[in-house]
Amino acid sequence: MLLAPSSAVYLLFFVAPIIYFLVISFWRVESYKLTPDATLTNYATALDDYSRSFIFTFMMASVVSVSVTIVAFVFAYGCRFKAGRYGTALLFVALITLFGGFLSKIYMWKTILGQKGILNSALIEIGLITEPITVFLYNPFAFVITLGHYMLPLAVLPIYGSLRSIEDLPLRGARDLGATRWRVFRDIVLPQCQVGLLVAFALTFLFAAGDFVTPMLVGGPHTSMIGTFIQLQFGLRVNPPMGAAIAFTVIGICIVVVTLVGVAMSRVLRPR
Repeated sequence: MLLAPSSAVYLLFFVAPIIYFLVISFWRVESYKLTPDATLTNYATALDDYSRSFIFTFMMASVVSVSVTIVAFVFAYGCRFKAGRYGTALLFVALITLFGGFLSKIYMWKTILGQKGILNSALIEIGLITEPITVFLYNPFAFVITLGHYMLPLAVLPIYGSLRSIEDLPLRGARDLGATRWRVFRDIVLPQCQVGLLVAFALTFLFAAGDFVTPMLVGGPHTSMIGTFIQLQFGLRVNPPMGAAIAFTVIGICIVVVTLVGVAMSRVLRPR
């Protein structure tokens, strides 16, 4: 009975919409009306017509997730083992940046990377260029920088939580027994923060694979992420079954990728 309210909210606002969109992904649209059906045509069309966008999307999501996970681990490791009493303060500084909001960070990077932005103004001021450079914005690089900046604090949290669970006594014992710093790091630290690394990677990867706001505002025409096409199917093209089919295809691929990464981590980070 105590779980009933939270379970009801979970079933109503999460499970029910997922099941609904899964069902209509097998339907079709006739004269802008949903027509019940049981066909895989939408999924076949999604894989055929949007194959390049799928490949590009998951390439970009991989770049963002790997980069953010590495940077987040370095930052969290520094907060846990190197910063001493200032570690909590550094973590607070990283997390407080989340209060700026998603769109505010996107427009901030548009201001920094734009033709009249801070970066171009600084390069002109020091004499490296005479005219603003346009290649900083509306390209995959801008997408990676903008989304990575937003996702970094979210990736730091699970990694730092895993590192906090590592006790100092085993680390000191390994060093007393003659283990090098690299051996301690490889055999004690990395295996125990495996879950945090996987959570950080999965969170960043899933967000990047489904995002359509960032590529639309800073990515430009050369950053055709699959999330943009999903949004168009539900909006401009009024084709919810196709949009749902594309979305569930993305979800399925994401589950496979995250599972494979988890298996690879468990084998690579296994203590030797």
